[in-house]
Amino acid sequence: MTMIAERTVRNRAFVPSHVPAVDQVGIEERVARIKTRSIKKAAKVQGMKLALGMIDLTTLEGQDTPGKVTQLCYKAHHLHDQLPGLPHVAAVCVYPTLVKVAKKALGDSGVKVAAVATAFPSGQAPRPVKIADTKFAVSEGADEIDMVISRGRFHSGDYNFVFDEIAAVKEACGKARLKVILETGELGTYDKVRLASDIAIAAGADFIKTSTGKISPAATMPVTLVMLHAIRDHYLRTGQMIAMKPAGGIRTSKEALHYLMMVKEELGPEWLDPHWFRFGASSLANDILMQLVKEATGQYQSADYFSVD
Repeated sequence: MTMIAERTVRNRAFVPSHVPAVDQVGIEERVARIKTRSIKKAAKVQGMKLALGMIDLTTLEGQDTPGKVTQLCYKAHHLHDQLPGLPHVAAVCVYPTLVKVAKKALGDSGVKVAAVATAFPSGQAPRPVKIADTKFAVSEGADEIDMVISRGRFHSGDYNFVFDEIAAVKEACGKARLKVILETGELGTYDKVRLASDIAIAAGADFIKTSTGKISPAATMPVTLVMLHAIRDHYLRTGQMIAMKPAGGIRTSKEALHYLMMVKEELGPEWLDPHWFRFGASSLANDILMQLVKEATGQYQSADYFSVD
């Protein structure tokens, strides 16, 4: 077991002090079984609509413009006007400088505005810069902040630094919810994913999130399962629910449905809600829409009928 020294931040104890080892064979066998399942007919449509409402549409490119963000925001609450009864997506995620544009474009639609901060995606910046970045995004109107952990410090074994930095960013978030990105593709082992998950939760994360989407591999079902176990153990110990967001690499409705099955069975139906579970996968929205059109009409629409994010 990995030992973590007990800390106190804002009168809150740093727990847990022991991180359990991950059973790699058990994790991968569990995922393999889930992937053999399928959902048919009405339950499939219901599951796809549920997944659609859990997506964070994202644009995080150097060439982002107010016009591009405005167009993405329109899609967020007008996914397919010819299909009645569709939900809007959960959030639109942008850089801090474009938060105000997104807030104006989304209006009272109910779609949240998330902003990446803390020197996304590398996380390589001094803490004061990260705190200022976070506070600026919140001042512009961000409902949620997506931060990245300092992976170099984590790999150096400086877990207290990682904990303290997350706690400081959480403080800077004010009322905004904090998603802590572990960048699991750089962590190397399931044991390190579990350790990073426990540190993030103990430091005050509202969400734990797999990836920035900028490196490969991004989200995988085994890594997500390890993170779900960290959330489950924390809930059983404290009664506090923590949200989960796999991000990057989830492209098909079939994959999304497998993730939802896993969440329901590992955490319970309470987590099948956009407040507690998200997909960071913009391309997933179009695949779900194509499948819903097929279920409604019996025919697939061309990909040309759907916007490219």
